[in-house]
Amino acid sequence: MIIGIGVDTVDIGRFERQIERTPRLLERLFTESERSLRLHSLAARFAAKEALIKALGGDAGLSWQDLALVRGEDRVPAFLPTAALVRVLGERGASMPHVSMTHDGGMATAFVVLETGVVPAPGDSLEAESEQDGA
Repeated sequence: MIIGIGVDTVDIGRFERQIERTPRLLERLFTESERSLRLHSLAARFAAKEALIKALGGDAGLSWQDLALVRGEDRVPAFLPTAALVRVLGERGASMPHVSMTHDGGMATAFVVLETGVVPAPGDSLEAESEQDGA
């Protein structure tokens, strides 16, 4: 059963200007491996993190670092099961979120769906690796 849905859109040009004005935002918003990605991919990840917060109904004390995104074996994006994220999902009876990201025409959009289910233990392998290019 679906228990939360979130969507967010980011204007990539505005996102870029904000990063240029406040370079430390990169460290605050993204993990070390995420920071190596291109701007449009970062904007899509920021939209995904915002969409997850909306699907949860608030940040629940999660930091941006708790919401790391990776690419799985089939290049399907996924949230990394960090200890804090697993805790919050468990409190809500949710499984790991489904996420879809895209960027085109200067905009990045992400959609997140939460459904009931079992949450993996923190650090469980998703067979995911950090993406080096693309959304």
